Amino acid sequence: MRFGKGSSVPPMPRAKRVFDLTFTLLTMPLWLPLLIVALLLVLVFTGRPLLYISQRRVYRDQSARIGKVRVMVRNAHLIANRETVPITSQRFLNLPLDSPIYTGVGRLIERFDLTELPQFFSVLSGKLSVIGSRPLPEDVIASLKEEFPRAEERFLSRCGLTGPVQLVGRQNISDRDRLELEIGYATLCVNRYSMRMDIMLALYTALILARIHPPLTLAEIHALMNRWASEPMHLAKVTH
Repeated sequence: MRFGKGSSVPPMPRAKRVFDLTFTLLTMPLWLPLLIVALLLVLVFTGRPLLYISQRRVYRDQSARIGKVRVMVRNAHLIANRETVPITSQRFLNLPLDSPIYTGVGRLIERFDLTELPQFFSVLSGKLSVIGSRPLPEDVIASLKEEFPRAEERFLSRCGLTGPVQLVGRQNISDRDRLELEIGYATLCVNRYSMRMDIMLALYTALILARIHPPLTLAEIHALMNRWASEPMHLAKVTH
């Protein structure tokens, strides 16, 4: 599935953009100081560059340059990518925290989930949403589509900093279950957006990051998504 100019897919609701701007600006006194601290740690312990910039698919056919706090060695994208890392049980490229490609301070930053903080600026510019599937490089998308032809449908809504998958944990979910959850959320955003959904997903993200609430199971997030939605969410079955 591609989303060209003639696509009949409805546009994203204005309410989602309102949520993105309101949430990002209201929480700026929290995330901006944390971002400054993370960047200073990188500068002191590993030096420049402070950010890792890469081209990622963010929404339907749109790609954008997305920044992260640099937590890996320089030129990590040349060492670990979907062509150099053998495909085992997952086609998503999830590198474990004990991988030697992480720097020492990078592991600390990643452990406290500060890596994605620069992307709040991408939310302000409209490239990303607060809630959504994670943006992906095209080589990972191509790898996913080899096994799951419907993988493109995760881009029906704009990608985000966090979403239902992050409440379960990327390492705790299979590719198929992750895509079903992402496609279900994206479809809901297009057809029956609920601001309450995004508010609750953001709240649970904060509680889990602060270690106040444990990560959710896949069954729990399915149940909660149906409770938060303005009407029940029917998860898309992703098959080979």
